[in-house]
Formats: sequence, C-alpha cells, structure tokens
Amino acid sequence: MKSIRTAIACVLMLGALPLKAQRKPNIVLIISDDHAFQAIGAYGGREARTPNIDRLAMEGVRFNRAYVTNSICGPSRAVILTGKHSHKNGFKDNEHSRFDGSQNTFIKELGKAGYNTAWIGKWHLETRPEGFSYWQILPGQGHYYNPDFQMMDGSRKNFEGYVSNVVEDEAEKWLSGRDTSKPFCLVIGHKATHRTWIPDTTDMGAFENTTFELPANFFDKYEGREAARVQEMSISESMRMGYDLKMFGDSAEANREGSIKRMNPAQRAKFDAFYNPIADGLKTVRFTAEGFAQWKFQRYMRDYMSTALSLDRNIGRTLDYLDRNGLAENTIVIYMSDQGFYMGEHGWFDKRFMYEESFRTPMIIRYPGKLKPGSVNNDFVMNLDIAPTLLDAAGAAVTADMQGKSFLPVLARKGKARKAIYYHYYENGEHAVSPHFGVRTERYKLIRFYKRVNGWELYDLKKDPSEMKNVFNDVKYRKIKAMMISELQGQIGKYEDTDAMGILRAGL
Repeated sequence: MKSIRTAIACVLMLGALPLKAQRKPNIVLIISDDHAFQAIGAYGGREARTPNIDRLAMEGVRFNRAYVTNSICGPSRAVILTGKHSHKNGFKDNEHSRFDGSQNTFIKELGKAGYNTAWIGKWHLETRPEGFSYWQILPGQGHYYNPDFQMMDGSRKNFEGYVSNVVEDEAEKWLSGRDTSKPFCLVIGHKATHRTWIPDTTDMGAFENTTFELPANFFDKYEGREAARVQEMSISESMRMGYDLKMFGDSAEANREGSIKRMNPAQRAKFDAFYNPIADGLKTVRFTAEGFAQWKFQRYMRDYMSTALSLDRNIGRTLDYLDRNGLAENTIVIYMSDQGFYMGEHGWFDKRFMYEESFRTPMIIRYPGKLKPGSVNNDFVMNLDIAPTLLDAAGAAVTADMQGKSFLPVLARKGKARKAIYYHYYENGEHAVSPHFGVRTERYKLIRFYKRVNGWELYDLKKDPSEMKNVFNDVKYRKIKAMMISELQGQIGKYEDTDAMGILRAGL
C-alpha cells in the first residue's frame, strides 16, 4: 500500500513539472537589398517568380504595412541592429556616416542571453562588426561576380561564383560548424537586388519574353511636387545605358565596370553572348523619346527580376537547410528588404523618398507554433521593431534605449498597434533627392522637405494612393493639415529628433 501511495505521489509531482523545457528559438534574419514588395508574388507581383519567399509567406505572417525609418541601405541596417532611429544611432546617410559599433545592438543582447551570433554577406556600415560570435562581410557594396569577403580574422578572401550563391554557401558552412549547445542568430545579408542588377549566368534571359506593364504614372509630370520634379533617378533621364543596362559600346567600356571585369572567362562568355546581341540590335532602331523610355523600363525590369531569381532560390536553400537538419520547428525566419524600391512608378528606379514604394518594405516572419501560417497583418510595423521583437522572442530584456517595440504582442492581439509612423531621410547628394521628414497615418501622409527643396506635401491616401496630388494648400484640407502637423510634432517629440524640431521651429 505504501508503495502505491509513493508511486501516486511521484506521478503528481511529475505532473506539476513541464514535460519538456521551453527552448530558446533560433533566429535567421535574411536582409536583401532594394527588393521591392511589388516584385514578390506573395505581395501580388504579377510577373514575379518568387516561390520560396511565397512559401515563407504561406508558412508565416506577411506584413502588408511594414515600413522603414530612412529609405537607404546603410542607415536601414543601423536601425535594424539598434532599434533606434538614424538620429539616435548616428548613421544618417551613406555619404558621411560610419556605424558606431560601441553602441548597443540586439546582437550584443542576444550574446548575453547565450546565443551564438553571426552576420554573413552585405554589411555596408563602413566599420567592422562588433559583438558577433562570427562575421564575414562583403566590403562596401560587394560584387555580383567572384566577390571578396572581409573575414573576421582581418584577412580578405576571394570566392569564385555568383554572390547570392556564395553568401548562402558560407551561411550554411557556419551553421554546420556552429556550437550546437547554444541557440543561434544568423543574419544573412544579400547583395541582390541592388543596382546594377546583374543576374547569375543561369538566369540571364529568364524574362526576355515577358512584357512588363507600364505603371500608370510612369510619365508623371510632378505638378505641385517640386522635390519629385528635381530628382535625378528617372528611368528615362538618369538610367545609364552601359552602367545600368549593360548596353556597352565595346568590350573596353564593359571592362571598366566592377562586377563585369571580375568575371572569369566562362562567366564573361555567357554575359557577352546574352547582352552583346541586344546592344547590337539597338544600333538600327530609332525611338521616340517616350518609346526609348519604355524600352529602358523593359530592359531594367528584365534585369532586375532576373537578378531576384537567385535571391529567391537561395532563400529556398536556407529553408531547405533548416528542414534537412531538424531546425525548422524551433527557428524564427524573417525575410525583409532594407527598404522598398521603384519599379517604374513616377518614372523612377531607386528609393529614398517617403512615397509608398520606397517607404514600404516587404517583411515576412515564420515562427512555428507561435504565429498562424498563411496569415496577413495590416498593422503598422517598422524596421525599427526588429531588434526588440527578436529580443522579446528570445526572452531577453529590451533595453531602454531602443525606440522600436516588439510586434509579437500585436500579432497575438495583446498589444496596441501604431496609429502613426515617422520617417526622416537625410542625404542630399546622389540622385538629388531633397532631405525630408514626415508622418503617415491610416489615411494621410505629411512630408516636410528642406535644404535642396523647401516645402510641404500632404496626401490623402484614400483618394490618391499613388500620391499624385499634393493637397497641402487645398483649403478643403485645412483642418487635416493642422491635425497632421500636430501629429508630426508629436512624433518628433516622442523620438527626440532635434534636427527636425529645429527646422519646424525655424518656421512652419
């Protein structure tokens, strides 16, 4: 009898304990460069071929309203790392900024929480990474073909092959050699789809039989929008025939371009065999101005979308690696671009502006057992929120200096979503985009341009989703304007943007 009572007591004690201790989730954060949401099937891209990103969306949450705080490469990465706006982390632009590695990052906090951490691929922060267990980065922008990597031991190493493939190879090598007694956080930084959009040789010509639909505002005249009028990022005027579109006059001109002159003979032979006949065929064609702009648009889109194929394929390799090694069920995977990009909207390529196509970015998260597969979220989230979200998921404290907030409570419907989002772009050089800051709410967007262009823009996004009509001086929007200026002042105060506050105080 006594033995029976003892057995029952043991069962009851065991029932009070968890059958399996909760493991900290692994993390894979994949950051591409300039990958437009319009170019992804899961976001409605009609001609896109992104089966692996689409798979991730089917297995996770697709954010329809993910935005960046500053639409340019280096500053976006600094925001992701620190959870702080550009004016707080110090990396405001790609012209003069260097990342202060001594400041806190989510990587350092994960390290304190027992994580193995690595960054492999594009870094673009002008300094050596700090706080990582391992890193291996592309110097500067990196090259599409046969790229060099700056190694953690201080050496520089060349790798044969196409950059998207090499980055994935090295990421898998690190995963296979990691300390398996610890959870890991791996950041994979892809160069694709950054300018100048040179596809892998296996993907050259993949879209040659595709005619891309011209955006309705491709021939935008920029009426009432001075900053948009003076930019230098139009496909018709600013896109270069050689540098951008690979339509070189001769081999000597081609040999001056970075990734092309790095090609080995086999790669170069495939490049020449594809692009040279297209360039030769142009010599006998006579275009109208509008016809030439449309030809450049088609050439741009075909190269861009072909470059995205290898990006998507290697994201698929990452997912397959996790599956094959039994890691998928305990690994958070986030895919995002460092910002959005123009696919001919307003006649443009590039990013920078607070208009939707560059302000908004693709973002997808898969978190097995925590987030419902195939779901869509329409709340405002920002790249500012990545750091606190990952710390929250890892059970680590979100530090007081981080200005973002975890979006996990919002996804679980246990937290409040943002009602407004704040943006500040600083650079005043390349592409002649005037510095500006602004605020977006559910329906309206207010932008204050300064330096190159001095003025205001207000958009009613319900009536004008393409942002073609600036209603800042429309008397019918007088109350809306006052409300949005007040909202902007509130956001500036909340995030302590003293530069923006000084501009407002100098005169509304």
